[in-house]
Amino acid sequence: MSEDYVIQVKNSPLDVNPTEWDALLLTQSNPSPFMRHAYLAALHHSGSAVPTTGWTPHFVTVHQGNQLVAASVLYEKNHSYGEYVFDWAWANAYAQHGLLYYPKAVGAVPFTPVPGSRLLARTPEARATLVQALLHWCEQSGMSSLHLLFLNDADVSVCEQAGLMLRHTVQFHWQNANPGYTDFDTFLQSLSQEKRKKIRQERRKVADAGVSFRCAKGSDITTADWDLFYRCYARTYLEHGNAPYLSRDFFQRMADTMPEHWLLFTAERDGMPIATSLIALDASKVAYGRYWGALERVDCLHFEACYYQPLQWCIAHGYDRFEGGAQGEHKMARALMPVKTTSAHWLAHPAFADAVARFLEREGQGIGNYLEELEQRSPFKPKE
Repeated sequence: MSEDYVIQVKNSPLDVNPTEWDALLLTQSNPSPFMRHAYLAALHHSGSAVPTTGWTPHFVTVHQGNQLVAASVLYEKNHSYGEYVFDWAWANAYAQHGLLYYPKAVGAVPFTPVPGSRLLARTPEARATLVQALLHWCEQSGMSSLHLLFLNDADVSVCEQAGLMLRHTVQFHWQNANPGYTDFDTFLQSLSQEKRKKIRQERRKVADAGVSFRCAKGSDITTADWDLFYRCYARTYLEHGNAPYLSRDFFQRMADTMPEHWLLFTAERDGMPIATSLIALDASKVAYGRYWGALERVDCLHFEACYYQPLQWCIAHGYDRFEGGAQGEHKMARALMPVKTTSAHWLAHPAFADAVARFLEREGQGIGNYLEELEQRSPFKPKE
């Protein structure tokens, strides 16, 4: 590593200069709101991603002179919940051989499977230095492994050069036309007749059930709206027997520190709210489907709240892309197309690293075949 670089590891977002961090983030090709200092700090201060929930933060910074030239956040973890790149089988294999898989280090935004910059850096050299700093910290701290999740292209490239193993998963994203669709009906015209008919039927079911929608953006989302949203969000988890990952205080911090990044759809029937869908927005005209919940069951309400209302809004406001989150082939019928996402992995144990490398090679071939198969099922009209 260059002697010009000063590397530090800090254990709280309070120890990191927010202005420096966000200025560095804005130089990246994918400066998503989820890597903003305020977002990471809210996860910490709300008690959502803290040591007691199995997320111990370590902010790694690289300075050159007085300038922050690279930075990342690692979480020391004793479980694999809230990551969306699944390594439970790896942990089980370690246990079967009498080895400890935890603690491990994860470079990710907790509970947020959104691709973007994880290794913030001003230059390729600074990014390479940061990766080496992360690996060195993991070795010195006795981590079994390092997992960098949902990376952008620059991150993938530097990780590959550093010898990390790459792993691929599939998400489903909607892409606006170029030039953009003029309205939702124009978008529907780009789909096959079968898919177009299905979407219209689903939308009609919701309308015929007497459900209407209102949306609020930024500071127009009231405290009562946030309270309602949290009731809906928490209920979704509780119905599956789980506690919500994120606390009400986390969303209050979003309202206080990052209101411009949020769009809330509220479904109402007979003047009463029955469901909400919360969308994240970034300045580069990308929207992210994040959270939803319902207090009543209505056929097709989920599709309307989570896909059709957001897509209609994105078209009306000239957004380029809508990312639908982790998993879900059903999203293809709503014109969200498969996209390969990539993570990078390092395992300290040489024999297990070799075994995982062989596994990832087989898994990667399977993902490639899966993507090819999905492409054959495109909901769009054949190009003439």
